[in-house]
Amino acid sequence: MKNFKHLLLVLVAGGWSLVAAQAFSHHSFAAQYDSNKPVTLQGYVTKVEWYNPHVYFYIDVVNADSGEWENWGIEMGPPHMLQNRGWKRNDMQIGDEMLVEATRARDGSSTANARSVTMVATDKVLGAASSEQQTLTGSGND
Repeated sequence: MKNFKHLLLVLVAGGWSLVAAQAFSHHSFAAQYDSNKPVTLQGYVTKVEWYNPHVYFYIDVVNADSGEWENWGIEMGPPHMLQNRGWKRNDMQIGDEMLVEATRARDGSSTANARSVTMVATDKVLGAASSEQQTLTGSGND
């Protein structure tokens, strides 16, 4: 019986630590992104991470000033919200050309929070925002 209680305590503590880790891993939009720094990016998908709490994808973009290629990390909403809006996990493939309307990270890094994502080849608009007062279609009125 003593071993059972010890095992139960370990399982409960482990469960709570997972919940706490998830809560702390989520961040405030305003803390990471500057709504006064909109950015438009067009480039080619290099990686897609379809995980909670947010989906990320990465695109290679040519820097307009230097002409050099840069890899940008783009944050979107959580998988369940994207799926509710018609996204499928495999809609975006490596090599697809995307047009992204986004908000740039406060730290000036090549990171942004997507408001809308358009597949250039088909003009299919895929809503994406996880930002404050933004919906998955990029407007605040949806």
